[in-house]
Amino acid sequence: MRFQNFLVPLGGVVLVAAAYRAYGWAGVALAAGALLMWLLLHYNRVIHVLKRAADRPIGFVDSAVMLNARLKPGVNLLHVLALTRSLGELLSVKDSQPEVFRWTDGSDSSVICEFQHGRLARWELKRPVPADEAATLPPAP
Repeated sequence: MRFQNFLVPLGGVVLVAAAYRAYGWAGVALAAGALLMWLLLHYNRVIHVLKRAADRPIGFVDSAVMLNARLKPGVNLLHVLALTRSLGELLSVKDSQPEVFRWTDGSDSSVICEFQHGRLARWELKRPVPADEAATLPPAP
């Protein structure tokens, strides 16, 4: 379990308690207003990313090579959705760990991303073999 799951709510409670101790009920109102603003900003970002992703085909990205270059381990799924501006094509069983998604561009290059508990664990770029190189390769056993 990640510490953020406990620290963010605990930090909010500590902030409200400290505001009450320092400024009374006016401090509580100010701290609660600041926390509400932070929650609304986060909610707005999530809705904006999902709205942009809903307008595009599932699993499509403009450039798989550029997506591969911009990915970093540990980023969350929302960050990857913001980069791709599209929902990924689910390759794993629904609601199982790890979650595996694929994004493909117009040249059939694709990036396969594996998420553990909503965080990017590993990814792989797959590019199609050009026809002239495919003819010179020995056949697979």
